[in-house]
Amino acid sequence: MIGLMLLIIGLWAWSEKDVFQNVTRLTNIALDPALLFIVVGMSMFCMSFTGCIGALRENTCLLMFFMISLGVIFILELLIGILGFIYKDWVRNSIQSQVKNMIINYRDDLDLKNLVDWVQQDWLHCCGVQSYKDWESNIYFNCSSPGVEACGVPYSCCKDDAQEELSNRHCGFEMMKSEHDFDRGTKIHTIGCVPAGEKWLETNLIPVAGVAVAVALLQILGICFSQNLRSDIHAQRAKWTL
Repeated sequence: MIGLMLLIIGLWAWSEKDVFQNVTRLTNIALDPALLFIVVGMSMFCMSFTGCIGALRENTCLLMFFMISLGVIFILELLIGILGFIYKDWVRNSIQSQVKNMIINYRDDLDLKNLVDWVQQDWLHCCGVQSYKDWESNIYFNCSSPGVEACGVPYSCCKDDAQEELSNRHCGFEMMKSEHDFDRGTKIHTIGCVPAGEKWLETNLIPVAGVAVAVALLQILGICFSQNLRSDIHAQRAKWTL
């Protein structure tokens, strides 16, 4: 059900962006959150569906497919974890490069914009990759831009002001200009999302590790139970041939 829900959300997002009628709207496939929902949702649904039907109908082929798929995913997760630990600097540089591309393509995809805004405003309370100055790489916020947002940052970089009844959507305007040095830190988040993410991971290391271990255990149990059921089915069928 979770996989089906993710798949529906991804397809709905594509329909809202009119991707099915105009494929050229996919400016950057690697930076499309809707595509991630579609791929993950379809994979989860197909695996879960084959495992469920295989168990209900006692179909050893479907159970084998479910078991192999779950095993491949588990091995890939394990390899990614090991390689990520060994090549920390490469992973960090790759994440920085990906976040930089997200900033550059901020206005090209509404889903991508909403994702960046959520990370900056609601999750990590950050701005840019390493600092707020990274937004200068976006053509709309670059200081050479003729628009009103030149030398500014998105609204999601702004700090919440409990005293204001109405949100000031222009609070990030001209925040990269030198005359705002004295009060910039009181109005926007100046720390980048990569260092903020590292700090969040260090603070929540135990819960994150607990979730990772729980998911790994569920996958191992799924593999073991599938193999156990297949063995029982084969043993029962062997009795029928005697």
